[in-house]
Amino acid sequence: MTGIQTVSNQQPHTSNSLGKTIAWIGLLAGSLDILSAFVQAYLVRGTSPVIVLQYIASGAVGKAAFTGGWVMALLGLLFHFIIAYSFTTLFFIIYPNIKIFSKNIALTAIIYGIFIYITMNMVVLRFTKIPPGTFHLDKALIATAILIVAIGLPVSWFARKFYRE
Repeated sequence: MTGIQTVSNQQPHTSNSLGKTIAWIGLLAGSLDILSAFVQAYLVRGTSPVIVLQYIASGAVGKAAFTGGWVMALLGLLFHFIIAYSFTTLFFIIYPNIKIFSKNIALTAIIYGIFIYITMNMVVLRFTKIPPGTFHLDKALIATAILIVAIGLPVSWFARKFYRE
């Protein structure tokens, strides 16, 4: 028996209930993640939430995002939630096909948090206008821990609950 197998005892759900669940869990995970980013940026650098959101927008529009005020902050928030919903949706799609995910929520959250960190930093950010930064292990560990707690745990817990009902 391998770790990647379909979880056979899970009941099929309608696409309506899946969509509704993803909508709520994506909102929860995205909110927890961005609030964590706000707190971390403020505590570490004294950076305001507006600057954090403008930084996210700068991935698409470049340095001009930092002079765009609230419009760019809202654009950054939109991009943030598009990404959060994408990772939430992906998780709900793959969850029933990976048996180990239904066995251990904490391990699943850790695996998915690490996956998100690697995907964002090795794939997504390479296609943005954000210049590559220097790797710092301490910052990477903090960012990964935030992803594990803010996204990994909620999506793992709610996916397990969704597919068991």
